[in-house]
Amino acid sequence: MWPVATYHTYVCESWTLKKGDKARIRAFEMKCLRKILRVSWTQKRTYEWVMEKAVTERNLLESVVTRKLRFFGHIVRKTADCPEKEIMEGSLPGKRARGRPRTAWQDNIKAWTGMTLEEASRATENRGHWRMVVRDAAKPRIEDG
Repeated sequence: MWPVATYHTYVCESWTLKKGDKARIRAFEMKCLRKILRVSWTQKRTYEWVMEKAVTERNLLESVVTRKLRFFGHIVRKTADCPEKEIMEGSLPGKRARGRPRTAWQDNIKAWTGMTLEEASRATENRGHWRMVVRDAAKPRIEDG
């Protein structure tokens, strides 16, 4: 499954993940596992049954989050004059469109780490600490509520 998943998650570091994107990644992972196990979607099998039968856990979304956070740390540690860093930290001139603001790339970083961009930038300076932040942010959480 991983060669297929790697192909489909190529350049996932640049993605802006929204709620629907996360659901599609989870659905893709389950579809691949069902294909591997030769379980048709018409058979009434729960996700838990498929995961138990495959003796695995969901980790595709976790790998996407990990890759994106590592990329953030890599770019932030670069010198100030590199174009990638300028693009990531810059903003476009002019007014934004009416309505709800679109989810930005940095919004994912803030949500996953629970830090502001300045705090996350400072955390990347210590690589050992940043690795722990990435590991903790990528772990799947049980949502309350």
